[in-house]
Amino acid sequence: MLRVILTALTVTRAGDGLPVKSPADVGMSGNRLGAIERVIERGIKAGGYPGASVVVGRKGAAVFEKGFGKLSWSDNSTPVDAQRTIYDIASLSKVVGTTTAIMILYDEKKIGLDDPVVNYIPTFGGGDKDKVTIRMLLTHTSGLPAGRDIWRIAQTPLEARALVLSTSLEGRPGAQYIYSDLGADVLGLLIEVVSGEPLDKFLERRVFEPLGMNETMYRPADSLRYRIAPTEVTPPRGYPLRGEVHDENAYALGGVAGHAGLFSTAADLSVFAQMMLNGGEYNGVQIISKPTVELFTLRAFGHRALGWDTADGDYGSGRYLGPTAYGHTGFTGTSMWIDPERQMFVILLTNRVHAARALRPAKVISDVRADLSDAAVLSVLDGPELASRSGKFRADREVGWNPAPRRAARRRHGSSRHHTIASATSKSRSSAKKSSRKKSSKSR
Repeated sequence: MLRVILTALTVTRAGDGLPVKSPADVGMSGNRLGAIERVIERGIKAGGYPGASVVVGRKGAAVFEKGFGKLSWSDNSTPVDAQRTIYDIASLSKVVGTTTAIMILYDEKKIGLDDPVVNYIPTFGGGDKDKVTIRMLLTHTSGLPAGRDIWRIAQTPLEARALVLSTSLEGRPGAQYIYSDLGADVLGLLIEVVSGEPLDKFLERRVFEPLGMNETMYRPADSLRYRIAPTEVTPPRGYPLRGEVHDENAYALGGVAGHAGLFSTAADLSVFAQMMLNGGEYNGVQIISKPTVELFTLRAFGHRALGWDTADGDYGSGRYLGPTAYGHTGFTGTSMWIDPERQMFVILLTNRVHAARALRPAKVISDVRADLSDAAVLSVLDGPELASRSGKFRADREVGWNPAPRRAARRRHGSSRHHTIASATSKSRSSAKKSSRKKSSKSR
């Protein structure tokens, strides 16, 4: 379903996304936005993901909204719908969920950014851990490692929580950047201590319900399974995943974690993005104060803001977002970038971890994310012009997506190109699984 609105009509709907406007009404080119279709479809054709959901919004309205492909590779799979298809948004949970909750508690003066975490969670302390502050957790400078295979050890969510809090530092607090899922998990536990309620309940009551984000949740009900995009086919759990969080540590923590666990639709996330652009307010409801939104989205350590990342030409942000743009990505193939300078946002949801057929699905999603952002920015009429030549986009070149096998390897194995690609794809999936469990500091 495509919504590139070609009339001046504005329609307000409750609970299924933003009002809609034509690109011309918000100073964008509908023709240029059409490049998004080519980029996303090339990613599907290359085997990077079976389907995708995209929303581009500007000046308070959605101007491009479409579901591409299907929920899975099966011929009889359901087509993706940007309003109804639910995705595991992986590390977008860190900003849509955890960081937002921290912002609310900060607004209410229930926490201070430079407060030691041990003040709230005594079992986290000891040695240099006594020096770790909330700010350090938000900027990934606490010294905590990138990850830990908690799912291999913990038998219950309570044990998993204890293991998170007992994790030793591998760096000096405040000295270096290590992208850490564990740090986000500590923030999630801190939110529960300060708010007096579980993370998922706090967010439902304070964020999702007031915004009408009715399709955003942790641990979705079985009744929603038919419209949830599947993820891993052969995970350590021993069965294909659909409607269950993909990340093993988040699953060990009970499906609700500071670093992952949220499921959502592109339409729901468009409301959240607009709330951020509005300075913490949407449809008359103030979720976060404007000064707090501004504070948390400013660079604080390198390219990191507080909880959020910022656009610096890397991690799928593209080349043209403004200097104040911020966002985040998710390992399952998701991203959200918000550009206050252009009053614009770009949302992409995929399930690229679902039996990807491309040899290098991580390269596919990285290029598609960046192209989507670039195409949206170049559609702004007062921005740089979009050249008509297709080679301007990474997806048109497909560099490194499915590199051809070496001739020597073909002769040695005596196999067809199809067999070689299938074998390499299997290795790629295995590598992706290992990467998702190890969660290096570059893992997104």
